[in-house]
Amino acid sequence: MEFSHITVLALFCLTFVRTGAIPSGEDYWKYVWPNTPLPEAFSDLLLPYGKTNSLPIRVEELNQYSTLFFPHDLYPGKKIVLGNSQSVAKMVRPFTEPRQGVTDSIWLENKERQSLDDFCNSPTAIGEHKHCVSSLESMIDHVISHFRTSKIKAISSTFDKNEDQYVVEEVKKVGENTVMCHRLNFKKVVFNCHQVRETTAYVVSLAAPDGSKAKALTVCHHDTRGMNPELLYEALKVSPGTVSVCHFIGNKAAAWVPNYSVDRPCVI
Repeated sequence: MEFSHITVLALFCLTFVRTGAIPSGEDYWKYVWPNTPLPEAFSDLLLPYGKTNSLPIRVEELNQYSTLFFPHDLYPGKKIVLGNSQSVAKMVRPFTEPRQGVTDSIWLENKERQSLDDFCNSPTAIGEHKHCVSSLESMIDHVISHFRTSKIKAISSTFDKNEDQYVVEEVKKVGENTVMCHRLNFKKVVFNCHQVRETTAYVVSLAAPDGSKAKALTVCHHDTRGMNPELLYEALKVSPGTVSVCHFIGNKAAAWVPNYSVDRPCVI
């Protein structure tokens, strides 16, 4: 598919002009991917403009994002307690205060940290490319432009908000150098879509003690030079640029990867 002269959005709008209908973000998604359900992670982008009740990342969800570990810690049978340093002291350290680093866009709050405009216009980390989007249409156009094809798919986590203890059942690699889009922690609905070089994305199948299942989108950073040194030291006692570091991605995010890739069980 060629995008150099006319975008998918332009073609889509021309179609609706002819019918006189008012297009929506959900219409646009169905136009581009008619047989693919919209991920729950992007549902906030369907809210009427300015309609949101609170910051999107709730207190009980923060441990989904603050769980950092090494690649060799992911294998079938491994017990993981989200954000709990008592049970997995060498693997995970929780963060009791907002701080910057891997989880910059999760911790940020409009009143206490920096403004939304400041964040979206701030310099990127080493090897990072980022773009803030406030509509489903602009997100779709951005990722299609990045991959230069619409043959892509979005993969997200399905953590249970009330569970924090899991056992790893399976690890599947889903792509290299993926584009991650996650909701910023502001009342206004804005997603940060960014790519960090030398990363690998996995889907980790997890089982809770009650038998319920979860799917954890996981990103491993192989070039950690741009990460916050304080965060890395507190979490894993390592310095930036020395070893690969992984972290889970919570429910308010998704990773974009080529759709022709094949998910395969793997050991990392």
